[in-house]
Amino acid sequence: MNATGLIDLKLVVASLVYSGLGLVVFVVAFVLLDLLTPKVQVWKEICEKQNMALAIFLGAVAIGIALIIASAIHG
Repeated sequence: MNATGLIDLKLVVASLVYSGLGLVVFVVAFVLLDLLTPKVQVWKEICEKQNMALAIFLGAVAIGIALIIASAIHG
């Protein structure tokens, strides 16, 4: 244990770096998904047309991407 406290600064910095990296990868994956579906304007379909099926699908994709990123970062 560190004499200055219970939390080691190196671990906090590593957690913040990996969290930022995970968020960047997550956003890039969603932008890539949006670019791969040019015929469907995803946000317009969800917000204006209230397409519930597409919203559920994107939620499932978000959970899947998050699990993959978390597994890759955690090791």
